[in-house]
Amino acid sequence: MANPLDTKVISKLAEILDKSNLTELEYEDETCRICLTREVNVAPVAAPAFAPMPQALPVAAPAAAPAPAAETPAPAAADQDFSKHPGAVKSPMVGVVYLSADPNSPNYVKVGDSVAEGDTVCLIEAMKTFNPVKAHKAGKVTNILVDTGDPVEYGEPLVIIE
Repeated sequence: MANPLDTKVISKLAEILDKSNLTELEYEDETCRICLTREVNVAPVAAPAFAPMPQALPVAAPAAAPAPAAETPAPAAADQDFSKHPGAVKSPMVGVVYLSADPNSPNYVKVGDSVAEGDTVCLIEAMKTFNPVKAHKAGKVTNILVDTGDPVEYGEPLVIIE
C-alpha cells in the first residue's frame, strides 16, 4: 500500500507554522493525523539585580531606626480596612485612579480639605474614558488611600471623608 501522506500537505502545514506565532499545529483527515510542533526558545528574563548589602549597613541601621518608627502611623492607616467606613468614597468601577485632571494640575483634594457633596475627589480611567468620582457627602478629607496611577477595583475605598 502506498504512503497516504501527501508531502504537499506537510509542506503547507510547515509553512503555516513557520509564518505564524503558533507553536503547535495539528491536521487530521480520515486517513492520517499530522502534528507539527515548534520548539520555542524563550530568552530568560533577568530578575532585577540587587547589590549585596554592605557589611557596614547593620551598624548604621540602629541609628536610622528612629526615623522609620516615626513613620509607623502612616502605614498603619494604610493597613486599616476602610471598606466599611461610612465616610469612604469607593471606586465605582475597575480602572486606574488619577488624583488630578493632568500631571500639571493640583490634586482635586488633599488631606485636610473640606469638600461639598458632589465635589470631584479623583478620576477613574476605564477603557480610555475618565470618569469623575464625586464626594457622597460634605466633610473633611482625612485620608487618601490611593496614588495617581494605582489600579483600583470596584468598591475599593479611595478617599475618607469625615
